[in-house]
Amino acid sequence: MRFISTRGSETATGAEAVVRGMAADGGLFVPERFPSVTEEELGQMLGMDYPERAALILGKYFEEYPAEELLGALRAAYGTFDGDDPAPLVKIEDGLFLLELFHGPTCAFKDMALTVLPYLLRKGCDLLGIKEEILVLTATSGDTGKAALEGFMDAKGVKVAVFYPEEGVSKMQKLQMCTQDGENVSVVAVKGNFDDCQSAVKKIFRSEECREKLKEKGILLSSANSINFGRLAPQIAYYFSAYCDLVTSGQIAMGAKVDFSVPTGNFGNILAAYYAKRMGLPVGTLICASNHNNALTDFFNKGIYDRKRSFYRTMSPSMDILISSNLERLLFELSGRDAALTAERMKSLSSAGKYTIRPEELKQLAETFYAGFASEEDTVECVYEFFEDFNYPLDTHTGVAMHVARGYARKRAEDVNAESRPMVVVATASPYKFPQAVYYALTGNDVKDSFKGIKRIHLITAMKVPESLKALRYKPLRFKTVVSPDKIFDEVMNFVG
Repeated sequence: MRFISTRGSETATGAEAVVRGMAADGGLFVPERFPSVTEEELGQMLGMDYPERAALILGKYFEEYPAEELLGALRAAYGTFDGDDPAPLVKIEDGLFLLELFHGPTCAFKDMALTVLPYLLRKGCDLLGIKEEILVLTATSGDTGKAALEGFMDAKGVKVAVFYPEEGVSKMQKLQMCTQDGENVSVVAVKGNFDDCQSAVKKIFRSEECREKLKEKGILLSSANSINFGRLAPQIAYYFSAYCDLVTSGQIAMGAKVDFSVPTGNFGNILAAYYAKRMGLPVGTLICASNHNNALTDFFNKGIYDRKRSFYRTMSPSMDILISSNLERLLFELSGRDAALTAERMKSLSSAGKYTIRPEELKQLAETFYAGFASEEDTVECVYEFFEDFNYPLDTHTGVAMHVARGYARKRAEDVNAESRPMVVVATASPYKFPQAVYYALTGNDVKDSFKGIKRIHLITAMKVPESLKALRYKPLRFKTVVSPDKIFDEVMNFVG
């Protein structure tokens, strides 16, 4: 399997795509074709555990990675998760399920991929004969940063530099990053929002001058963001696994379609679901759920992507994004894999702040996607009502996805011709990761201290508190630097020495 750039003729092997992270022309690597999972293979997956299911999916893309070694790496990665299943499917009521993706080391769905990426990167370097040190450069809206720091902590031959918006993450997310252990890690706050961080980091990846300066120090750049296909690919697996769990538990017959509602910011998580559909998974509708920063909702409903709008800091900060990088991969497919047109649209987004797709493309989107958003009030109400109804505390991001899923369900109920389909809502974080927001949603009361918030949520819900979050209370802050976006590369050079 080879990979191609969304913006040009550049190609790469799977290992090269992982190690480089991003194409030199500024595009994102995508597979030259979508590998298929046959009905027979899907049947075989029913009897597999999660690492085996993930190995089957990843093996379709990374053919040069030894199969047994890949499976061993997946077993080791997911062995760090709580419980026997890293991605359990929980039945809420008939037709409604939660896919819990927060049982990893940092209590968020990014662990599903970022515990695996270190192996993909290290093995990729071995396959390519690369001896230089790798710098994993990452912009984060909160969850990717901690998951990358944890995944690559003290990894041989790798340094990790994470940049996050100073006021754009939760207190718990900030504590997770700024208390990180490891001699090969750096965490820096940036004045601005996530888009400012992400744009500055992508600029470094595109800059020949920056790459040459790092090369002089014997360092190659890579990324832990979902712009790196090695970060995206492991996420495809949990959609297949959720489907298999529905079949094995007798909730659906093999071949029946299933809807997924995904809280969406940078578009990587829902893009993985789209890739699963293209590989043959019987997916009905993909519900793209946004918070008040609803550029994606307008795009799917109007065919215009416009980043020139007000930016809001919300109680679901990991979704506070106006430029959804992974949408470029979907645009590439939507255009009939027209790299020139994709590059033109990305240039327009950069220069004019917007682009428009063709009416036939918008119609094509509507065949697979439904988009909606939740205001802050909607999110609070959904988290509160869901707990009242089912005694299950949602985090605020999952609350957004649940609210939009309910809106979609009401719309389908009005259509007498619509077939009944199960809904799987993707639960992307532990409620304890956003304790102040969740406590407010559950009680209407504020709490200033994150750890008091955790204690009070536990008293209300009796949900187990992750040990990794409890331990943060006693860890010293290691990283306190704050810079403007234009100084990010200076910090990178200071870090690498």
